[in-house]
Amino acid sequence: MNSNTFRLAALAVAAAPVALLVAAPAHATGATTTTGGGKASAVVLRTALDVSLLSKTVDVPLKTTLNEVHAPASAEQTALRVRLDGVNHGRPFSVLRADVATANATVGKHRAEGYSNLAKARVHLPGLPLLSLIEVEKVTSKAVCEVGRRPVAESNVLGHVSVLGKRVTLTSGGTTRVDVPGVGEVRLDLSKTRTTSRTAAATALRLEVSVNPLKLNVADVKGEVTLAEATCETPKGPKPTKPAGGSDGGTTGGDNGDGGTDVKPQTGTGHAPAAVDTSLAETGGSSTTPYIAGGAALLLALGAGAMVVARRRGAQD
Repeated sequence: MNSNTFRLAALAVAAAPVALLVAAPAHATGATTTTGGGKASAVVLRTALDVSLLSKTVDVPLKTTLNEVHAPASAEQTALRVRLDGVNHGRPFSVLRADVATANATVGKHRAEGYSNLAKARVHLPGLPLLSLIEVEKVTSKAVCEVGRRPVAESNVLGHVSVLGKRVTLTSGGTTRVDVPGVGEVRLDLSKTRTTSRTAAATALRLEVSVNPLKLNVADVKGEVTLAEATCETPKGPKPTKPAGGSDGGTTGGDNGDGGTDVKPQTGTGHAPAAVDTSLAETGGSSTTPYIAGGAALLLALGAGAMVVARRRGAQD
């Protein structure tokens, strides 16, 4: 066999499998990734009060929380004592005592939930050591945010409620006012809830306080007290991974409120992109695959023909 003929035939045969290998470029598969983003929180008691002292011209802030947690976490504590300079002769005093005071916050891949529970509870203010600001039998708040569903917020106030020693009847969705001569005024908001497309918040009781006890060096107490609060935010849903080095074939819309996205075709026809893109992404092919495969087959045929010619020439020689 002529050496040049042999080299030509060998090159043609070797080129065919190389072309077949190049015909399968790498493409992203239809895998999805989870972005997370869910949140949840819960708190049993929160105070934001300004305490004015008789012996001073300044206010002493009383900002405290009991069992405030952010997911994932839980807490159970039934008493809260604080110390304020110039109040109660420098000794700590009790802000809250309860038989049950729990808070839980959890976040998973598809669900976030906050929950708080308070039972047999009494809240005290500085300057009023014997008279409770409020007494409750049981209050609960719950906020649930789940992918694909509208967030839910709910609060419950069970049993009797007493404010500054007076038993009160609370109005759902309204404000209850309690005025005690010589002590002060308290306004209560019952079971406030709020939801959006991705968030929820629930508060069992919120008190707006303005009292003037004139005891224990306390001239005035003003601010807010919150009992049993829970919040959540829906985790974001899975998003498709875009093909490497290519276009996703459409534009991504905003959050639809359920953790997903709205995908709109660029053509404006209202039809989805051709299904061939998806199938090719799964198999690893592309639109040029038939042409490259045809070229490879042609090279194989040329190589086979060259081998036949080479053999015939060798026989004649």
